Amino acid sequence: MKLTGKVVVVTGGASGIGRALCERFAAEGARGVVIADIDAAGCEQVRERIAHHTQALAVPTNVRVENEVQALVASALRVFGHIDLFCSNAGVFIPGSEEVPDGDWQRIWEINVMAHIFAARAVLPVMLARGEGYLLNTASAAGLLNQIGSAPYAVTKHAAVGFAEWLAITYGDRGIKVSVLCPQAVRTRMTAGGTGAAGVDGMLEPEALANTVVASLDAEHFLILPHPEVLTYMQRKTSDYDRWLAGMRRLQERFGSLAE
Repeated sequence: MKLTGKVVVVTGGASGIGRALCERFAAEGARGVVIADIDAAGCEQVRERIAHHTQALAVPTNVRVENEVQALVASALRVFGHIDLFCSNAGVFIPGSEEVPDGDWQRIWEINVMAHIFAARAVLPVMLARGEGYLLNTASAAGLLNQIGSAPYAVTKHAAVGFAEWLAITYGDRGIKVSVLCPQAVRTRMTAGGTGAAGVDGMLEPEALANTVVASLDAEHFLILPHPEVLTYMQRKTSDYDRWLAGMRRLQERFGSLAE
């Protein structure tokens, strides 16, 4: 997909990866960029930053609430008539083991998984009616590998990758393109407290990640890996699972476990 002339929606668009994507899509010549985030003031700030490049719309949205995701899509359609690319990008990190309280498990599940499902429910009908559309779901390398020190993050990001795979399989022959973004450490508020094992291959700036996303969307690759080393780790994992698990235990010993 070329971004020129396209209408794009980005959740989690007020900061970090989402903000970088909004800015880059606008610079690429998108006809419209819809910035969605629970941070209303942040949405407006990003809208003002990109308004000289494109028609921008700020829509405060809590992606944990399906009605608000539906309203987001309705607002975008009302202004632009259609949506070419929906970036379900909002996400959170919660450290800990299986002992993380149920309320935190529920919160991370709703944001890291159900928000993707709510987005698909809201936007797929209009995309399927047009016979075309693109879904970009932000997961993490943790969804392909794992996350030292966070069972909730590892579990929800695996689920996010699985749902993206299912979408690609189910709708790929009906005009729907799907990509899943799986970075390691990116310089955002989420990594402000340190990256641990996720930063073993370096901290990526959000703007550099956005460059990789644009190139990967152009090539219509399913798997977007801003840290290319992740592909090697995936190959090691699938070629010898037991050896890979032993290596992950060594990595945990090196960085320590946030779950302890």
